[in-house]
Amino acid sequence: MDSAGPVYLGMDLPGSTPVRPPDGRSDAAPITGGWEPFRPVPARLAPYASHPGESRGRRVPEPESPTRSGYQRDRDRVVHSVAFRRLKHKTQVFIAHEADHYRTRLTHSLEVAQIARSIARVLGLNEDLAEALALAHDLGHPPFGHAGEDVLAAGMAPYGGFDHNEQTFRILTRLENNYADFDGLNLTWETLEGVVKHNGPLTGPFAAGGKRPGSDEAVPSSIAAYCREVDLELDRFPGAEAQVAGLADDIAYNSHDIDDGLRAGLFTVEDLASLPLVGPVFAEVAARYPGIEPSRLIHEAVRRLIDLMVTDLLAETHRRLRAAAPQSAAALRLLDAPVVAFSEPMRQNDRALREFLFKHMYRHERIVRMTAEAHEVVRDLFANYMERPEHLPAQWQPRAAESESTARARLVADYIAGMTDRFAQEEHGKLLGRDRTN
Repeated sequence: MDSAGPVYLGMDLPGSTPVRPPDGRSDAAPITGGWEPFRPVPARLAPYASHPGESRGRRVPEPESPTRSGYQRDRDRVVHSVAFRRLKHKTQVFIAHEADHYRTRLTHSLEVAQIARSIARVLGLNEDLAEALALAHDLGHPPFGHAGEDVLAAGMAPYGGFDHNEQTFRILTRLENNYADFDGLNLTWETLEGVVKHNGPLTGPFAAGGKRPGSDEAVPSSIAAYCREVDLELDRFPGAEAQVAGLADDIAYNSHDIDDGLRAGLFTVEDLASLPLVGPVFAEVAARYPGIEPSRLIHEAVRRLIDLMVTDLLAETHRRLRAAAPQSAAALRLLDAPVVAFSEPMRQNDRALREFLFKHMYRHERIVRMTAEAHEVVRDLFANYMERPEHLPAQWQPRAAESESTARARLVADYIAGMTDRFAQEEHGKLLGRDRTN
C-alpha cells in the first residue's frame, strides 16, 4: 500500500492518538517495568467503518484488553480456536490425501483474510474486524466440504436441517468450550453479526429468500434462538467489513479454483480461452512472456485476475459510497443495498466463471468420484451414531443417550461437522470396516 495512506471520498476523518486508560481503572496499572499500557486506535478509520470504541459489546461482559481492540481479540480467539486448527485437514475442493499443494479450508481462509484486509485498508474500514470475519467464515464446514454438507443436510432434514453458516455460529457461540466464563468465544456483536450476514440479510425485503437445504426454516434455529436474547438485526445489511469479507471469499475461491483445477489437469489453459476476463488475462501473460513455464503462467494470470477483481470492487464500492454518503456504520446498515459490490460487467464475468468451474471442475469425473466416496462416509457415520450412540466419544455419550431424537441428531451433526477429512475416513474404517484413506 502507498505509505501516504488511502483517501476516503472527501470525508473528514478523525485523527488517531493512543488512548491511555483513565486513573482508577484496573487496566491503568503498570504491567512491567513501570510501562503504562495503552489501547491503540486504528489509524484513519472512515466514518462508515466499525469503530472499536462504538462496539455493542459482548454477550458476556469482559474487561477490555489494555493492548488490543475488541476486534483484534476476536481475531485472535478465532486463530487460537480448535475449529480453526482443524481447517488444515478439511477439503476445499480436493480431499486432503489427493496432494499436498491444493487449497484446504485453512489456506483458503488465510487467502480470504489477506484479500479482505487489503480491501478494508483502502476503504478506510476496520482491518481487524474484516480479518476476523474472513478467518471465521468457514469454521462450520464439515469434512469433505460441500459434499459433506449435502449429506448432513439430508440426514438432518427431519431435525431442523444443517448448513455450514449456522454451524460456524454454533461453534462461535456454543461448541468451543475452552473458556471458564462462557461457552463459545464470546465475540463482539459486530463479529457475530458479520458471520451471520456476510452474504446479506436473512429476513425482510432484502433477504435472498427461500428455505435452507434440509429445513423448513428461513433462519437457522440456533441463530433465531440467539437473536431472541441479542438482536443481530437479521433484516438489515451487515457492516461494511462483513460485506468485504463476503466478496473477498468469492474472489479467493474463484481465482484459486482456477489455479487448483489447472494444476490438477481437470481443464487446460486452452479451455479458458473463450471465458470472459479469464481468457484475455492468460493470453496477455502468454504474449508478454513467450515460452513461459506453465506453472509461472498460471501464477501470473491468477494474480492478475485477483487484482482486476479487487480493483473493480474498489471502484464500484467508492461509487456507491459517494452516492449514499453514510456517516456512520449504523447509517450504512440502514441502506437498502450493499455498498461493497462488483460492477455489473464484473458480476457477469463472475457468473460466467462460476458456470465454467461448475461444468469443468465441480462436475469433473474425478471430483464426482471423490464426492461419492465422501457422501458414503458421512452418510454411514451419521446413521451409525444415531443408532449406536455408544460409538461416540465417552464425553459425548451421556448427552446422546439421554437426548430425544432431534437433540441427538444435532449432537451427532455437531460431532461429525467437527471432523477432519482423515479422521472421518479413519472412523468410517473402524466402525464399518471400510478404509477410505488409501
